[in-house]
Amino acid sequence: MREFKRTDRVADQLQKELAVLIQREVKDPRLGMVTVSGVTVSRDLGYADIYVTLLGEQDAERIKENLQVLKRAAGFLRSQIAKRIKLRHVPELRFHFDESVVRGQQLSSLIDEAVSTDRARQEQDDASADESGEEPR
Repeated sequence: MREFKRTDRVADQLQKELAVLIQREVKDPRLGMVTVSGVTVSRDLGYADIYVTLLGEQDAERIKENLQVLKRAAGFLRSQIAKRIKLRHVPELRFHFDESVVRGQQLSSLIDEAVSTDRARQEQDDASADESGEEPR
């Protein structure tokens, strides 16, 4: 088995090209700061699923609006990719919001909250143990 499949190489190249194209070529004022977080390509190279995140955006309506802008720009982006990457057939682009980053941030803040709560509880236990003359745990 080969180490890197062709679909993985195409996906990596698409991710690099799309990141630049979206930032520099898509001239729509409604489009926020879009980051291409990942690309997966179907085995027959017919479709590319592009996962994007929006800097600082968690509002469902804004996310939807940004995805609409990207979907409308898909034909243009695809034609630009055809000029930049040597492929017999450029995959159809499908845009999706990548929720993993938002979910990761939420989990991280929950962990931070749990750690600080635990630390505060430990300090409180130590303080009450000092007052009663008990040995701290």
